[in-house]
Amino acid sequence: MVTVVFTLTFLSLCVYAALRDIETLTITNGLNLTIAFLFFPAIIIAAPGWDVFGGHMMAGAIAFVVSIFLFAFGVFGGGDAKMIPGVMLWLGPEATMPFVMTMAVIGGGLAVCVILARKLVPAHAVPGFASETMQAGNGVPYGVAIAGGAIYAAPMSPLLTSINLATVLGS
Repeated sequence: MVTVVFTLTFLSLCVYAALRDIETLTITNGLNLTIAFLFFPAIIIAAPGWDVFGGHMMAGAIAFVVSIFLFAFGVFGGGDAKMIPGVMLWLGPEATMPFVMTMAVIGGGLAVCVILARKLVPAHAVPGFASETMQAGNGVPYGVAIAGGAIYAAPMSPLLTSINLATVLGS
């Protein structure tokens, strides 16, 4: 039962990060640290094995290096660059490609939607929570794409599978 709570907490934190990113165009360090930190008690309790732990740590470390590189070149914001490695700790190497591909597709679609909305929706018609996102010149809330990729790829993660994700998601 505790493992189910960890899984739901991870997925909820991803959704919360996406919503905060829409509202403020930031994902706080505290939120990213919470996502990353909760991986450790979850993997200890789920105990899927040292090989799974090592794979997840390697996926997180590689994601950290790639994300920092992309941040340095202005592809991602700082919060996005810190959220991706935290999410990759949970997903591990088996879910990497589904996560990255889904994140890229959602991110591209999101960018198109935001650009079109900025051109077509009058400023007075924008809901308050999205006003920051809708201002011309601001970035795209990529936390939405990260969360979408995480939710899609979660069933492919050995850690989350060992927690019985199908029960959590009601499949």
